[in-house]
Amino acid sequence: MQTVIDQFVSALIAYGDFEEIDRVYLTNKVLGILGRDDYPESQEINKKVSPWSGELSEFLVILDRLAEDAVSRGLISDTQNMKDRLTGQLVDIMTLSPSAINKKFWSFYEESPRKATDFFYNWSKLTNYIKTREVAKSPNFLYHSSYGPLEITINLSKPEKTTAEIIAEKAAPKVNYPSNFLCVENEGYLGRENYPARSQHRLIRFPLGDQEWALQYSPYAYYNEHCIFLNTSIVPMSVSKDSFKRLVDIVSVFPDYFVGSNADLPIVGGSILSHDHYQAGRHTFAMEKAPLRETFEWSEFPDVEAGIVEWPMSVIRLVSKDKNQVVEAADKVFQSWKEYSDESVDIKAYTEGTRHHTVTPIARKVDGKYCLDIVLRDNHTSEEHPEGIFHPHREWHHIKQENIGLIEVMGLAVLPARLDKELAEVERYLLEQSHEMADYHSEWAEKIKASHQITLENCHEIVQNEVGKVFLEVLKDAGVYKDTEEGREAFRRFVAQL
Repeated sequence: MQTVIDQFVSALIAYGDFEEIDRVYLTNKVLGILGRDDYPESQEINKKVSPWSGELSEFLVILDRLAEDAVSRGLISDTQNMKDRLTGQLVDIMTLSPSAINKKFWSFYEESPRKATDFFYNWSKLTNYIKTREVAKSPNFLYHSSYGPLEITINLSKPEKTTAEIIAEKAAPKVNYPSNFLCVENEGYLGRENYPARSQHRLIRFPLGDQEWALQYSPYAYYNEHCIFLNTSIVPMSVSKDSFKRLVDIVSVFPDYFVGSNADLPIVGGSILSHDHYQAGRHTFAMEKAPLRETFEWSEFPDVEAGIVEWPMSVIRLVSKDKNQVVEAADKVFQSWKEYSDESVDIKAYTEGTRHHTVTPIARKVDGKYCLDIVLRDNHTSEEHPEGIFHPHREWHHIKQENIGLIEVMGLAVLPARLDKELAEVERYLLEQSHEMADYHSEWAEKIKASHQITLENCHEIVQNEVGKVFLEVLKDAGVYKDTEEGREAFRRFVAQL
């Protein structure tokens, strides 16, 4: 065990702002966190150990071994949360303070925004705040649709809770701190049985309009440099003209990133509506690459290029060098859409005073121009579709029944972990092998079987392709104007009244 401690201390010296003279001090810090007051005399703590490779993968293995030792000695329970809490404390020894990491970030920013985000992203991986190993477990594949390549991922990043963890969480006392999973109170928070460890979590602060906002990376990333911009005050999610302004201001500060807001209504919104935040990253989604199906002139905004995007959901794209005009045009679309009804295509702005319309806005800066994609959303329900008319319909729930949020809107399906095993059973069924396929996949599997010549060589690819087809249908369900002649004509009517 001493060898592992020595290796970890060597890593702290290599990665952190330490020198060899700090070895004794660091060793004692580590021993304290590990609840050890012993260090055998036969082991000289000043003695140089065999060279540490410097690889992140080896660093994570060392952390695992330290956590396993703590479990074996009864220091912590054998749950992922408690192991994360311990390893977070260990890594926090070398993690820069919030003030220091902000100074370093903005120092790099003076050279270029890219250098600053590269620094913070790599630091977040190094400190195991971004769970690189867990993220790598999630299967990813493409479905080549008529709208472009849709991305599919089965989310295995977040480990499923064991029975012991569920029991421990239920038994844990209720605590109202931090206020939510996004708030600034998480920065440096130790964690507990029923709340994630955040010892090494850091935020980059910056002014946004008259507010303070912060940048953090997502621990369980769905795409490259998946990050979150959040209001440092706890303010509920809302979409407004101010939102559009903040989005274009963010891409002015961070031009290498797209940034988008989830919608602010249930069914069509994200999973956290209680805290204003945006998702962002360095990734090109299929929707961004999608061309315009048609363009339109807008005399009120002569410097804005406007058009309808060739996409299964209903998207208006606004592009201009003048960010103020883009914001004004986006707000005009939003304000109009909030009040607009067209019952010939089942679009209702209100039911008994309850608003149903909002938008999912996404901003980018491309070739010196500001681009805002405004995705029209409607959350009203019906007897036939009680979960939402423009929500995944029940025939697709065996694959995807969750809300279609910002990430899915842009063409990346985040599918539940259960599908990893369930799809393997579907493949076994198709190959006429013994299987435990879930009943709710039966009708879908029968259709696949009837429409393909299944072999051992092509079965996996066929099932992935069929999952992709389901995701495309889900996006079509979420589109308020269908890609039919009737739907396109109705979309034109909305655009014309702008």
